[in-house]
Amino acid sequence: MNARAEPQLLNTLSNSHLDALEEETIFILREVAAAFERPALLFSGGKDSLVMLKCAEKAFGAGRIPYPLLMIDTGHNFPEVTAFRDMRAQELGAELIVRHVEDSMQRGTVRLAHADEPRNAHQSVTLLEAIDEFRFDALIGGARRDEEKARAKERIFSHRDSFGQWQPKAQRPELWTLFNTRLQPGEHFRVFPISNWTELDVWQYIEREHIALPSLYYAHTRQIVERKGLLVPVSELTPPRAGETVLEKTVRFRTLGDITCTCPVESPAATAAEIVIETLTADVSERGATRMDDKTSEASMEKRKKDGYF
Repeated sequence: MNARAEPQLLNTLSNSHLDALEEETIFILREVAAAFERPALLFSGGKDSLVMLKCAEKAFGAGRIPYPLLMIDTGHNFPEVTAFRDMRAQELGAELIVRHVEDSMQRGTVRLAHADEPRNAHQSVTLLEAIDEFRFDALIGGARRDEEKARAKERIFSHRDSFGQWQPKAQRPELWTLFNTRLQPGEHFRVFPISNWTELDVWQYIEREHIALPSLYYAHTRQIVERKGLLVPVSELTPPRAGETVLEKTVRFRTLGDITCTCPVESPAATAAEIVIETLTADVSERGATRMDDKTSEASMEKRKKDGYF
């Protein structure tokens, strides 16, 4: 697609459906505040959580979000993202709670098979410890059904048992936006207000609302190595292996997680509008194109979710 055609296509692309998606998200965020005693909003500083935070700001007003923001830090997060997370929380006057996988490692509740093992999956343990510490009864997350097939099975109000586990066959019906929020002692809910959004919806909303994001979402030059069909960023945590050639490419990140399992894609898109156009032609989901931890097996995400993952 040539450069002249892109602005014209963007002008003809409707975003009127965003109003309905935003309205649904705001309704769910308010429903959580009304139905639960100790909810928290999972906030990583990534694009989905920033979209959700924007909707929360519209639902309650800046400085009035009625639940804290919770971040589970692996210790291997991109520093640009954690800095942006802190800045955004401070701007909104929101309470930010950060719990660290490294603290779980010191307690012995997380044990790595080897020093270089990715910590992403181990966030489940630290998250469940935070739930127990603060007695959270609902955690609001930014997962979307289009990201991955296991997430497509989720209800908006996703029940977790007393062990923090997800049982797909035990989920509750959600008819006419009526949600069963009853809990037994020790149980909690994961709530996903942007379940019905797609990656394209998120970028259209970011473009429409002028939502600031960490710079890594936009085109920048980075050293990478090509490995198993992915572009692995070269860093202290992900050094090149023997025989691999270090290349310099213009890339951006479609999703941002742990450095050890998150890969960029080659892209010249430097604005939200350009990413909207690029997303229209994408034929691989963002997790499928960028996440090494989802490549281990067809059921890797579902297994982690049953163990308490986000």
